[in-house]
Amino acid sequence: VGEIVTVAGEEKAGKKRNFVETIEVQISLKNYDPQRDKRFSGTFKLPSIPRPNLKCCMLGNAAHCEQADRIGVDHMSVEDLKKLNKNKKLVKKLAKRYDFFLASDNMIKQIPRLLGPGLTKAGKFPTLLSSGDDMQDKINEVKSTIKFQMKKVLCLNVSVGNVTMDKQQIIVNTQLAANFLASLLKKQWQNIGNMYMKSTMGPAIQIYF
Repeated sequence: VGEIVTVAGEEKAGKKRNFVETIEVQISLKNYDPQRDKRFSGTFKLPSIPRPNLKCCMLGNAAHCEQADRIGVDHMSVEDLKKLNKNKKLVKKLAKRYDFFLASDNMIKQIPRLLGPGLTKAGKFPTLLSSGDDMQDKINEVKSTIKFQMKKVLCLNVSVGNVTMDKQQIIVNTQLAANFLASLLKKQWQNIGNMYMKSTMGPAIQIYF
């Protein structure tokens, strides 16, 4: 499936790729001073999963590892983590192999001791999976969650969909993502300069609002 973009009322089909392209929204801020204005950070769960192919690894107790096995999710036990021996290169390799991690409640406290700061540095410290949580639901929740974080640059981008999704799902995800970002800003929509949508390999298309 190639992405189809509507430009000035005309639908244009993009090239067909060998992988599923992600669609992201790129937003530049205005009247915002990252030095003086308060930095912000917030997460929001979108109704449709923008990146279904994100790879998860469960750092789990025996029950969670068994559950992960049943639903085809990679998993590691305390013993597996001990084998890495806090080796920075191996922990870095682990962080690179997966997009995100889940951890059982009895494991999450042990992670800094077992692995050192490697996962935190990579921005992939595990999400807690409590004993009463459904693993598949939690995985879908993480895949659906976007994060806006103000650092030193005035341009932010988040994934809002992929080219296999229904047009309406992408529109809804984009509207919700933009409204959520506006809610984090001091002057809300007055702080938003330009918005563009872009698929992985496609051109950036400006959104007018």
